[in-house]
Amino acid sequence: MPEILSYVNILKQADIFYKLTPTQLEMVSHICQECTYQTGEIIVHEGTDTNDLYVIVSGEVDIQVKPALVSDHPGADISTVSIATLRRGQSFGEIALVDKGLRTATVRASQNKTRLLIVPREKLMLLCDTYPQLGYRLMQNLATDLALKMRSTDLRIRAEVLYGKNQK
Repeated sequence: MPEILSYVNILKQADIFYKLTPTQLEMVSHICQECTYQTGEIIVHEGTDTNDLYVIVSGEVDIQVKPALVSDHPGADISTVSIATLRRGQSFGEIALVDKGLRTATVRASQNKTRLLIVPREKLMLLCDTYPQLGYRLMQNLATDLALKMRSTDLRIRAEVLYGKNQK
């Protein structure tokens, strides 16, 4: 039971579980698994079809993409580029909850003993189906999270289009 309480405290910090009740958080914590990764270890590979949501318990992860997949830019021969670093309480893999598409980035542990809670999609969706209030809140949080990420990406694209061309 102490492990479940610890998981509840971690889940409480993740935006995707914002405003879930203690009981709902406890239900989610029961389906979580914990894994530990070492510096440089890949958690998910870009282009693979995993279905899990990850919440960072401790440590850090780097979100990395392969520029060569979409660019003929001179720097595109770089194997990967880090686009974000995530820390305790942050999550990744949210898109897998919406669709079962391929991962859009590689995620690599950037600190030793990076601990993650892994929330399997199928079990989480079963909880959402069984407890519609939990499902509604989770999907609302997911939509908010993805909207923020889309707005941020939009700003980056605009900056690249407006200012990137002028520097060539």
